[in-house]
Amino acid sequence: MSTGTTEPEGSVDAGRPSPAGPRRRHGRRIPVALLLPALLGLAFLIMPLVGLLIRAPWSSIPEQLTSGEVWEALRLSLICATAATGVSLVLGVPLAWLLARTDFPGRRIIRALVTLPLVLPPVVGGVALLLVLGRRGIVGQWLDSAFGITLPFSTSGVVIAEAFVAMPFLVISVEGALRAADPRFEEAAATLGASRLTAFRRVTLPLIAPGIAAGAVLAWARALGEFGATITFAGNFPGRTQTMPLAVYLALESDPEAAIALSLVLLLVSIAVLVGLRERWMSTP
Repeated sequence: MSTGTTEPEGSVDAGRPSPAGPRRRHGRRIPVALLLPALLGLAFLIMPLVGLLIRAPWSSIPEQLTSGEVWEALRLSLICATAATGVSLVLGVPLAWLLARTDFPGRRIIRALVTLPLVLPPVVGGVALLLVLGRRGIVGQWLDSAFGITLPFSTSGVVIAEAFVAMPFLVISVEGALRAADPRFEEAAATLGASRLTAFRRVTLPLIAPGIAAGAVLAWARALGEFGATITFAGNFPGRTQTMPLAVYLALESDPEAAIALSLVLLLVSIAVLVGLRERWMSTP
């Protein structure tokens, strides 16, 4: 029996929100008191990058980037950043699991110490590394006397300095992924007889793989751009410890055009990292 009312085809259900509603809300006028500071903040962040692109010596960039010093610095930067990311993965993933899955006295203090390099001035981190791993450091003097290993002012020192400042990015990302993952899957694997290590390897790691990937990319990008701890702990020796940021700093004093060309390379790498993170791991449905 007809109810006496019919809805036209394509009409929107009464209980379903109209798709035009969110658009109307987003189309509201922005208060001038918020718009002006927002535009100033946007200009403050974007104008230096625009200035870099405008003042770049585009005609001489190919010549600048084909010099042996640039390629040597780029090669060393890529190798050291990748090695530092590997160290961060080997040490940081278990550390993130410890912070996310276990409860022990002083966990908040440990988490604060782990994230301290995020806010610590990199130069201070380099000084701290010297005091511990230097030839007369707490651990460094033992490494030197017992094994003849000297870490400061070496390529290994670059990797250590970069890992020190980059690992917290990975730990935070992986810990967040672990807290978001449902621990009941691990418990189910344990009831089926899997050991805790097997459950972590077969169940937990696949669940948190996107978080590990995002953290690794962030750590790699941070390691690639590291300057303060590197120059303090490893020095600035071409072919051995001179990475791209150090080469930019050195070129700025003698060859500004080369410094701009190197800066553009790092800028492109940073943009590629952000685009990759946005499209693969940080996008929302």
